[in-house]
Amino acid sequence: MTQFIELLINGLSLGFTYALLALGFVIIFKSTRVINFAHGSVVLLGAYLIATTADDIGFGLAVLVGVLSSALLAALLYLVVLRRVKGRAADTVTIATIGVDILLATELARRIGQQVLDIGDPWRDDIIRFGTFGVPEARVAAAIIALVLLGAFMAAFKLSRWGVAMRAAAEDGEAAALMGIRLSRVAAGAWFVAGALAAVGAIFLTTFPTPGVDRTAGLVAISAFPAAILGGLDSVVGAVVGALIIGVVVTMASGYQDEFTFLGRGLGQVAPYVVMVLVLLIRPAGLFGTKELTRV
Repeated sequence: MTQFIELLINGLSLGFTYALLALGFVIIFKSTRVINFAHGSVVLLGAYLIATTADDIGFGLAVLVGVLSSALLAALLYLVVLRRVKGRAADTVTIATIGVDILLATELARRIGQQVLDIGDPWRDDIIRFGTFGVPEARVAAAIIALVLLGAFMAAFKLSRWGVAMRAAAEDGEAAALMGIRLSRVAAGAWFVAGALAAVGAIFLTTFPTPGVDRTAGLVAISAFPAAILGGLDSVVGAVVGALIIGVVVTMASGYQDEFTFLGRGLGQVAPYVVMVLVLLIRPAGLFGTKELTRV
């Protein structure tokens, strides 16, 4: 029972980290109807910049550099590349994000090489004890910071002019444009926010108990994609719920790996996609996604 509770707590804290990344997928999809497969490379860029600058300027400033750089890169990807293919078929734009991801991931992997970079976080391998349960301090910090950021985003999404504009654009882009909403500005803002959240998520994806920043860190971030699909690609609440579910599934599957050796190794990496497929078989739009009705 102790192991189960520890895994559950760790899974929920991991889920909050996934929520930051899944939210990036969702707000980009809501604003531009694009599934951004370059999101993993943006995560890797943020982690790389924080890790390589933390020793020189300190962890706090390094985080600021990484977050701003990732946010600006994401906005530039939309303004310079994806806006030029706007109006094309959805699969064409999605393929464009895959191409961008390959370019960025290849260059960053070349720079990192075989190294494992220390991100320079202040939590290190410290453990917080709750009675007989132990949780890495980095995971507790991830949950707290994620809750604060998610709360701030939800407030901005519901109350700010940008949030209202984005919801209007997602509901009916043509009508929003006729009402004076600049769709390109709204979309660029959504990509900017998604990039910033990606960099924050990168911090906690590369801290203890993971070894640090390596060339595969961007691939780890793609584990948040099933969370976005599971919750519903057009649902902000769904992104958070789906991320918490996936976080628990990943942690439980890894923690009880020895009991399921007949299924092979690496069960924790496959489990999110198995859960995603099972849910989609029952609810094709995801748990909170909007069902599309087609008149026949």
